[in-house]
Amino acid sequence: MSITKERKLELRQKYGKHENDSGSPEVQIAILTERIRELTEHMKTHKKDYHSRRGLIMLVGKRRRLLDYLKRKDILRYREILGELGLRR
Repeated sequence: MSITKERKLELRQKYGKHENDSGSPEVQIAILTERIRELTEHMKTHKKDYHSRRGLIMLVGKRRRLLDYLKRKDILRYREILGELGLRR
């Protein structure tokens, strides 16, 4: 259920400020979004997997907090990441 190292590297290169940037909010939000999408697909087939559901809810909350932080710090970067990832708000 976790994403591969190669996929994380792709996301870091696409959304990071430099190649090894793994701490910027954009990279963290992109990785969380990927994990949320995978867990959402898992939940469609395993409807009673309540432990994974709890993990999914926690990931969504963490992404929401990062998005709120980014919105407070730099509204342009916030809008850009929403558009690139296809998130609503």
